[in-house]
Amino acid sequence: MFIDDHMHTSRIQGVRRPNGTRFPTPAELIAIMDESGIDMAVVLSTVNPECRYCFVIPEEVLEICAEHPDRFIPFASVDPRMLKNSVESDYLPLLSYYKSVGCKGIGEYMPNLPFDDPLNLNVFRQVGEAGLPLLFHIAPKIGGCYGCYDECGLPRLENVLRECPHLTMLGHSQPFWSEISSDLTKQTRTGYVSGPVTPGRVVELMRKYPNLHGDLSAGSGFNAVTRDPEFGYRFLEEFQDRLYFGSDICNPAQRPRLAPYLRELKQKRLISSEAYEKITWRNAAKLFNLRLRSSDAERSEGAQPALPKAADAPSR
Repeated sequence: MFIDDHMHTSRIQGVRRPNGTRFPTPAELIAIMDESGIDMAVVLSTVNPECRYCFVIPEEVLEICAEHPDRFIPFASVDPRMLKNSVESDYLPLLSYYKSVGCKGIGEYMPNLPFDDPLNLNVFRQVGEAGLPLLFHIAPKIGGCYGCYDECGLPRLENVLRECPHLTMLGHSQPFWSEISSDLTKQTRTGYVSGPVTPGRVVELMRKYPNLHGDLSAGSGFNAVTRDPEFGYRFLEEFQDRLYFGSDICNPAQRPRLAPYLRELKQKRLISSEAYEKITWRNAAKLFNLRLRSSDAERSEGAQPALPKAADAPSR
């Protein structure tokens, strides 16, 4: 089966983005999942104000997931400026509540503050204390974008990993995945670099910090493991216990590219069956503490749809 760790939907569409796109409705998202052979998906909250045209609060996510409990997995989110807008803000009552009503993690976390800003660290420590994983988006600058800011080399992310060893963090976005290779520059870190990979900071940090995991969603995750196929096979095998299939569907026209790619790797025996199963569903089921029916876990692989290529959303 396939469990997607990164999808977006909203019941109330609100204002469309300047390019005319919008989040898919729950029905549209389920149709994409059915077409793509995705059994379950994490529905992320979006509460950080930067670059938002449509807020999806945890309460809306919980309502949507309650209507489709066999398909959707709810994530909550918070903003580090909520409550007191202070490092003294106590998020534990909020986090404990969301966990008690079924939220399996926090994300997408993307306030445009320095990654190791004291306000962020206050949230990170408490999310770890609450026993929830956190999925983050990295930004290349302050202003004009969304996501936690870090420089080339990800020194601020390393500060957080060191300060919050009990927090499982799922890395995402171009500035994160471009660091899979050491050849990035300030100019290329927000795009999709092609060509051979010389193992970079993502590899180094994942080897050094067991609490850093990888969200393979969007064009950024797909590019990271496909730009240099031979490296990609080795990377998927080495970190098979900490990588997660994802798509980052955030408009109705998108289609996942990673799912058919992983199926192809398994069919051609370019990655092991163990790595394939962990990345496509077992890691998510374990991290999110999912109680799957035996029929789900033992599902045979049947016909696997051929998916058309589609462009990923910009700036993902």
